[in-house]
Amino acid sequence: MKLLEYEAKEILAKFGVPVPKGGLVTNIAQAQEITKELGLPLTLKAQVPVAGRGKAGGILFAESISEVEEATRRLLNTKIKGIPVNGIWIEEKIQIVRELYFGITIDRFNRRYVAIASSIGGTEIEQVAAEDPEKVSRFLIDQQFGFHSFHARRIARNLGYSGEQLITLTGIFKSVYEASMDQDAELVETNPLVETTSRQFLAADARMIIDDNALSRHPIYMERLLKSESGLTRQEQEARKSGLTYVELEGNIGVVGNGAGLVMATLDMIKYYDGEPANFLDVGGGAASRKIASALSILLSVSRVEALLINILGGITRCDEVAQGILEARKKMRAPKPMVIRLVGTNERKGRTMLREAGIEVMDSMEEAAKKVVEITKK
Repeated sequence: MKLLEYEAKEILAKFGVPVPKGGLVTNIAQAQEITKELGLPLTLKAQVPVAGRGKAGGILFAESISEVEEATRRLLNTKIKGIPVNGIWIEEKIQIVRELYFGITIDRFNRRYVAIASSIGGTEIEQVAAEDPEKVSRFLIDQQFGFHSFHARRIARNLGYSGEQLITLTGIFKSVYEASMDQDAELVETNPLVETTSRQFLAADARMIIDDNALSRHPIYMERLLKSESGLTRQEQEARKSGLTYVELEGNIGVVGNGAGLVMATLDMIKYYDGEPANFLDVGGGAASRKIASALSILLSVSRVEALLINILGGITRCDEVAQGILEARKKMRAPKPMVIRLVGTNERKGRTMLREAGIEVMDSMEEAAKKVVEITKK
């Protein structure tokens, strides 16, 4: 479950992480009151559970009360990546000297939590790691031993700090870890964690994702999840209703598969051929044609998806059922998008025949299919 920025900041503040003073508003009158309380200048941030708000126009600045009112009006009447803005976090504008990154997440390959830090903040950590890997440090955490002050101190020192600032950062890093463990978080990010002109540190932005399997230990989040789906995109809501496992990514190649391992391998294969997956979508075992059609309808509604790769290994999932679902979804397309299909397993001959008779190309191998779909998007 993705928390909103202000929720993540409130949790971090309880654990001793310094955050800018601010307040949540849902209308102009509340924005006026917060302005009186905080003073000017101010930063106004749309509260939606997606990354990249700034580039999408979801973060505005105000130097006067009239600018606060106009920014509030503007944000409350917009959508960020398809999600309507129902709340705005207004906080004091910070005078920044330096931006850092610090986060705690799960390294699934090593089956451990990992602390990640960088001297470059304010941008996606994956981008920094790809373009400037020496600027990113990772520390695998032994769960039996924990994450202690001397671990945090080592990370802060690697970022170039000493003296009082080293001590302060050490405390912040340890507090972020403690908050992560307490909340059963899959991810806690302070990005950017900023150094101000007064040599203090503040979590200028924060992200937190709670493990859905641990929501029973967090009744507040469980109640919200059951009552509202406002934190989900339209596609995520549709996937949940259809019983599909769906995670949005940033690429342009839609991916459908049956089984988490197969879908992950498909994503890796697309990346290997220099493509960018748009999603993770697992239809599960024994998927009927209706479920396949629902999966494709979801992906076809994502504007950035330029082509689709459907990779099915038929066991209890019958390839002819998959083919029928593909054909049903294709009939409903207003503007057909290129599809690359790989069908192997139960009733594969029948499924392939159905698709080929409809003019849809079917590949024999995953490698061949991934290479083909990437070529399509590069044209």
